[in-house]
Amino acid sequence: MHLLRTVLLVGLVFVLALFAAPGHAEDTKVDLELVLAVDVSLSMDSYEQTMQLQGYVDAFQDEEILRAIERGPRKRIAVIFVEWGGAEFQNIKVPWTLIEGAESARLFAEALGRRRLTALPLTSISTALLYSSNLFDGNGFESERRVIDISGDGPNNQGLIVTEARDAVVERGITINGLPVMLRVGQAPGFFDLKDLDVYYEDCVIGGPGAFIVPVHDEKNFANAIRRKLIREISGAPARLFRAQAAWRAPPRIDCKIGEKLWNQWLGYQD
Repeated sequence: MHLLRTVLLVGLVFVLALFAAPGHAEDTKVDLELVLAVDVSLSMDSYEQTMQLQGYVDAFQDEEILRAIERGPRKRIAVIFVEWGGAEFQNIKVPWTLIEGAESARLFAEALGRRRLTALPLTSISTALLYSSNLFDGNGFESERRVIDISGDGPNNQGLIVTEARDAVVERGITINGLPVMLRVGQAPGFFDLKDLDVYYEDCVIGGPGAFIVPVHDEKNFANAIRRKLIREISGAPARLFRAQAAWRAPPRIDCKIGEKLWNQWLGYQD
C-alpha cells in the first residue's frame, strides 16, 4: 500500500509539473511587420544618405505617424532597419523593435540616429528582397501584414534577376513597396542612372497586395516622401481584404534586366 501511494504521488507530481511547465512564448501580435531596406550602395552619396536617414529619424517622431499606429486594432507595429548594397552586403542596423507609443518610437529613432553612414559596392535589389523576406521568420511577431519597404537610386545589377526575387517574396504573402530615389539623374558619375527608375520599380520591383511606390524627385521632399510612405503602410488594409491578384502580370514597360546590361556595358562586355 505504501509503495502504491508513493507511485501515485510521484505520478501526480509529474502531471502537475507538466501543467505548470512554461510553454513556448507566443509571438507578439502587431498590426504590421515592416522591414525598412535602405540602399547604401556607392551611388548613394553621403548627402543623399544623410537626408534619407534623417527622414526616417524624423518620421518616427512625427505625430501623424504615431496617430496612424494608434488607430490600428492592436495599436503597435514591429520594425527593423536594414542597409544593403551588392549581393554580399546586407547589414541589420536596428533590430526588430516593437513600437507602441511615443516613447518606443523615440527610442527607435534615436537608435537610427546613432548609426554611422555606410558605403557598400554594387546594387542587388534581388538579394536585398530575399534577405529581407527571411527576417520575418522567427522574429517574435505575428501580423496579417508583412511588408518590405525598399529604397534605391538605381536598378539591380548583381545577383538574381530582380523579377524572380520579387515573385518569390510575393509568393510568401509579403508585400513589397518602393521608394525610388531620383535626385541626381544625369549627374556624375551617372554610370547606372535610370531616367525611368520609378517605372522600373513599379514594373520590376514592387508586388503583393496593395503594393505602391513613392518616388523622390526633389531633395526638399525627401523627408515628406518617407513620412507619407510610412503613414500609408501603417494604415494599410490586411492582405485578405484585397482581391486575389491575377497570376498574369502586364508586360513591363521597361527592361527589367537594364541594370545588368548597364553594368556589362561599363565593364566593356557586349550583350
